[in-house]
Amino acid sequence: MKDALFLLADLWMIFAGYFYGWKFIRRYGNYLLGLEWMVVATSGSNFLIWSLSGANSGSVLYDVAYFFDAFSRSVGITLILVMGLMQVTHRWKPSLGVDVGVFGVAVVAGLFLRPFHGADLHTDRGAFSVAAFYVVVNLLTAVFLGYFVKRLWTAGAKRSAIWTGLVTAAGTTIALTYDFFPLPFDDANRTIFYTAALATWGTQGFLYFRAYRTLHDLNAAPDANAIGPITRTPDTKRESI
Repeated sequence: MKDALFLLADLWMIFAGYFYGWKFIRRYGNYLLGLEWMVVATSGSNFLIWSLSGANSGSVLYDVAYFFDAFSRSVGITLILVMGLMQVTHRWKPSLGVDVGVFGVAVVAGLFLRPFHGADLHTDRGAFSVAAFYVVVNLLTAVFLGYFVKRLWTAGAKRSAIWTGLVTAAGTTIALTYDFFPLPFDDANRTIFYTAALATWGTQGFLYFRAYRTLHDLNAAPDANAIGPITRTPDTKRESI
């Protein structure tokens, strides 16, 4: 049963990443969020193949898995997420150079930080510092997401605000648990933790897309000036589901 739930959680994250990542790009031209969602989905696909092929720590898939992990935990679902959401909170559209540059930084961060995964935090000061860094950047991102939730609430999208706030809290809980508070009742492969993490990350992809769409549509409404600093532009169109 545990293995089945793990596979379902991973498949959910893969689906949410590719499906909503493509929607971010096709509907809104948001390559930051679209590509990051697809990075998460690709990470999930790699993790699934690695798990089904025996979960060998000597496999190249193992190294790839933790490269993607470091990529998203350091820059992807932190800086890239914030920059992508700013397109509906502040009507900020980054240039192509900024898009390429921030993904380049994420690749470098992933390559540099990946080797620290799995080291003993009690004896390896570098691994402890990296784990603490992941928590700090997650908490800083959660602060911005709190502002994002406030914008949704103020705009009248209270249900979306509540769900976005809840999934953000769940994501922060996963970030805190990841390195510092392993579940004492979990197995050696941390199946329960990874099932919860994959399910949470997939749900974040789904709910953040819906929240983004909500603010985008509200910004396009005739009374958009009433909900914040974002103003309507002549070529803005209201998106349907």
